[in-house]
Order: sequence, then C-alpha cells, then structure tokens
Amino acid sequence: MTPDQKALVTATVSTLKEHGVALTTHFYRRMFEHNPELKNVFNIGNQQNGKQQMALAMAVLAYAENIEDPSVLVHAVTKIGHKHVSLDIRPEHYAIVGRHLIASIGEVLGEAATPALLDAWATAYGELAGLMSGLESGLYQQAANQAGGWTGWRPFVVKQKVAESAEITSFYLYPADGGQVAGFQPGQYVSLRLFLPELNLFQPRQYSLSSAPNGEYYRISVKKEAGSQHPDGMISNRLHDFVAEGGIVELAAPAGDFTLATTKQTPVVLVSGGVGQTPLLSMLEYLVATGSNREVMWVHGSRNAQVHAFREPVAQLAAHHDKVQHHIFYDTLAPGLEQEGCYEGLVDLNKLNGGSLMPEADYYVCGPAPFIRKQVQDLSALGVPRAAIHFEEFGPATLSV
Repeated sequence: MTPDQKALVTATVSTLKEHGVALTTHFYRRMFEHNPELKNVFNIGNQQNGKQQMALAMAVLAYAENIEDPSVLVHAVTKIGHKHVSLDIRPEHYAIVGRHLIASIGEVLGEAATPALLDAWATAYGELAGLMSGLESGLYQQAANQAGGWTGWRPFVVKQKVAESAEITSFYLYPADGGQVAGFQPGQYVSLRLFLPELNLFQPRQYSLSSAPNGEYYRISVKKEAGSQHPDGMISNRLHDFVAEGGIVELAAPAGDFTLATTKQTPVVLVSGGVGQTPLLSMLEYLVATGSNREVMWVHGSRNAQVHAFREPVAQLAAHHDKVQHHIFYDTLAPGLEQEGCYEGLVDLNKLNGGSLMPEADYYVCGPAPFIRKQVQDLSALGVPRAAIHFEEFGPATLSV
C-alpha cells in the first residue's frame, strides 16, 4: 500500500467506530443475497444474534487502526486463521468476501466513498487476504501431513453418547473409514457439520475436544440449549435430540491456538465456568495421563450439582493424584456440599489458598465472556502477569480484556 492509501484507510477509523456494525450487517445481507451457497459455511445462529456482525466490525476496525503495522495483530490473525481452516475456508472465498465488502463500503458510505478510498480499501483487503491465505495454507498442510490427518470434511460415527449431567452429553466420534485420527493439542476444537432441515442448510459448529489425545476417537461434550429456537443451540440441540449412536457427523481436523504449553514445567491453573470446562478437561486429562509432575489447580463454577458435568471423574482424578487440587463453586450450595470442599457463589479466586495463588503458574480460563472478564481482572489484581493468563471465548471473538 502507498502512504496515501494507508492515510485514507486510517481516516475511516472514526466512521468504523460509529457505523461498523451497520456496515458489516449490510455486507452479510448483500453477500448472502448474491452468494446464498455461503450460508452453508457461516454460522446462521451467530448471524441471528448479531455476534458475527460485531466480531467482523471489530476486526475491520482493528485492521484500519493498525494499517501502518499489521504485525501487532498477529495473535488475532492466527486465531482467525485456525477458525477459517476449521470451517474449510479456501482462497476463492476471500475473493467473494472482498468483492462484497468493498461494494458494501461504497453503498453504506455513499458519496464519502470516493474511488480513491475504495481503491485503498481494496488494496488493504487484498494484502490481508494474502496474509490469511498464506497462514491457512500452512495450517492445511500441517493438518494433512500428520498421521491420521486430513483437510475438508470427514465422516465420523457416533459410537457412544453419554449423559454427563442434566444438560451436557458427550459424543465419542470414530472415523467412518476406520482410519486413524489425527493428534491434537489439549485445548483445541473440531468443527462439526450437520444438515439442518429447518434451514435447508448445512451448518458448522466448533466444539472443544474434551478428552486427552488417544489416537482412536475424539470426544466432544455438548450442552443442550434451553428452548428449541435458541440460535446458538440449533446444532447442539439436534445432536442431543436426533443424532443417536451409530449416526454420522462430519468433522474438520482439530484446530485452535488456545492450547496447553506442554513443554513447560510451570504450575497450571485451570479456571472454567459451565461448559467452558471442556477444553480445560482435555488439558487436565493430558497432564494426568502423561504423568506430569506439574502442580495443577482445577477451579470450576456451575449453577448446581445437577448440571455439573464430569463432577465425579474430575473428583476422582484429584483424589488419586497428589499434584491436582480441586475447587468447585456452585451458585446455590445444597446441604452437605460444604463438607466436600465446595464454595457458594460465583468463582472467586480470592477464596482459594488464602488468596495466594500458585507462583509462576500459567492460568487457562474458559467460559462465557462475562466470566472470563471477571477472572482476568481478578488475576491481574492478584498480581498475575498478563502473559501468564490465557483465555478462550466460545463463539466469535468479541472480548478484549
């Protein structure tokens, strides 16, 4: 990009702050009207609840704000790249998106969208698309080259369906072709694709892998969303209600950069809320299965014992491994649970170990956005360095803490 083009892009920052969501909403509407086949690629639930429009608006704004030095966005770009690979996004998709994005800028800004401005944004988008395509090409090659690896969508059989709580069910997924499954890093996810008759579309969703790598199967543990029309629950509820043992689902290869640093020897603190425990459970099982000597603290919050998935398995792991501490918070504490070491209320790290946490530990936090925000703020107040705090928000990234 020329200096003049960068200046034109930077000049749109204030407009993007004020009208970014209106722009991205118009963009998605336009793209789906002209390329309806892409409805099979994008999460329609996140279109309905506005999360996707907000996430894209924030990404476009961040790119405009950092057009002079996009390298500061490397973490965000890497996270998006993993998500794109898990959805089988290919270079040709960037051409379609770019065409509609530039057209949308022109249509939303009207007379303010001069030919020079549109040309500047087209150049900026082209550079970003090239960067993303190169990153994703490497991730595709990495996925395909490992034992049991693949790219695109691969059929898997549901061999076991196990209720873990009143809301969460685990699905044990084995390759339909009888082949190997690729390894993965504890904390990663897979994309699962199903056909939804009510939408007449294929729809993908990401689910964290909830077990340690084992070479035979993948396990995902899925929460059933209350209300059949819940936009986030279209796939999750169908898995619960219609996909039985012996059923077939399609998976993309494991992806994601929220992963356990397996080469370190520092203590590990795993902090989760609700179904956010799933990637952390993979980390915990991995640490135990590999005989790690690292100190581990498991901290989990749930509404009550009835909806608390994996309560007994985690308690047993903690009971049989002296390196594992185990702390549970319930919104409502039933009689007798105080004796089991449970706490009442939201997860509060200040209540643990007299308010002193493990020195030199790495902290992994997962759950809803408000939960993550609180835990990161509490950890910072306790003096934990930001570099030692790792978090994952389910769904399109909208959180900045």
